[in-house]
Amino acid sequence: MTTGVGDADRNRWFLVTRRRYTDRNAMESVSTTVRRLVRFDVLALTAAIWFLAKFLRYAFPPLFGAFQTSYGVSNATLGTAFTGFMLVYAVMQFPSGVLADRLGSVVVVTAGALIAATAALTLTVDAPFAVLVAAMLVMGGGTGVHKTVSVRLLSRAYPERTGRALGVLDTVGTFSGVVAPTAVIAVAGLTFAFGESWRLIFLGGGLVGLTLAALFRVRVPKRVPDETTADGPTGGVDAIDLGTYTRLLRNRRFATFALLTVLFSFTYNGLVAFIPLYLTDAAGFTDATASLLYSLFFLVSFVQLGTGELSDRLGRLPIIACSLGVAAVALIAFISLTGTAGPLLLGGTLVAVGVGSHGFRPVRGAYLMTVIPDDIAGGGLGAVRTLLMGAGAIAPAIVGTVSEVADFRSAFWLLAATVTGATALAVFLLATDRGVDRYLRAVRSIARR
Repeated sequence: MTTGVGDADRNRWFLVTRRRYTDRNAMESVSTTVRRLVRFDVLALTAAIWFLAKFLRYAFPPLFGAFQTSYGVSNATLGTAFTGFMLVYAVMQFPSGVLADRLGSVVVVTAGALIAATAALTLTVDAPFAVLVAAMLVMGGGTGVHKTVSVRLLSRAYPERTGRALGVLDTVGTFSGVVAPTAVIAVAGLTFAFGESWRLIFLGGGLVGLTLAALFRVRVPKRVPDETTADGPTGGVDAIDLGTYTRLLRNRRFATFALLTVLFSFTYNGLVAFIPLYLTDAAGFTDATASLLYSLFFLVSFVQLGTGELSDRLGRLPIIACSLGVAAVALIAFISLTGTAGPLLLGGTLVAVGVGSHGFRPVRGAYLMTVIPDDIAGGGLGAVRTLLMGAGAIAPAIVGTVSEVADFRSAFWLLAATVTGATALAVFLLATDRGVDRYLRAVRSIARR
């Protein structure tokens, strides 16, 4: 009897001890997971603000019909207003980078989010058309400061995983192009106390923007304290020397890459503006089919996660050359097959164009942050983004004009020529890069695993 009781006590002690050990391990595992997730708070907040910025931009085109009903204006008038939005957005790239160099990234990102959110909230009440245009221009300025400064911020917050971080940033932002039209449809049947239902889009966007700005201002300085102060020893806006930034373009390799990004931006923005119309006009597809294929073009943006990760392992230029090469070959195939191929085959080539185009975008920013000096990183990146956004802003006008003077296939052949030129420049930079041997060694190392 005594032995049985002793055995029972030992078994009970063993079970209790094992349960405590298991519970402690579980708690430690949860704690470790939470700590790992907290490391990405800067990325999460930065990507969330970027999503909102692009959401506000992509929400305008689907609302043009509602704006015509509300204000009685023409397509030309609305198109001009949206062009103003994009031009202000483009112009803000350089000054936002310079201000980040002088004041810190946190100040600039927070201010941009607050400005954009405030402008969005002004559209929640009935007002003249001039107020809509003014709000669009202010939103263009507020959202325009984010991307340039965010690339600099994330490259410093995650120096060993910059490509991955920028891949997440661009992927999150791109998916706003899928969400915005859906949100417009969702609010169409609702009632709103202050006016038309489309104003709910901007009410929600404004409130979310204010919340994200507050969270960003409170949280990010704790994680990246250096981004709350100026980089240079002088600091302050008065210390801006434009010559410091223009001298970057005197570097032959930097100027070549800047030209590469301009050519790509022209192609990408021309495509995004006219893919649906091209598919219905030149390919003869229905509106529903064209819309589905257009959505797929954006949905494949998840590839940015992979290219960003690979660029951290293999280097930036190899991924840039491969991504642009895929986009160029696929676009040539897309245009060549137009009129003869069905939705499945032609859609496949369009998806391949999306894979190459989206795959390039995060690596572009990561590469620039490796070649621009740290003390002028924001302004240097801003200068390049001003050029590429300017090229992107005029692309729809040029493509539209060529499509009317000639036809859509001719206009898209122009886009194929520009992305092919960008690919050629990328191959040149890769072939003349001193890091090619390092890239080849990395490829062999991965192949052995």
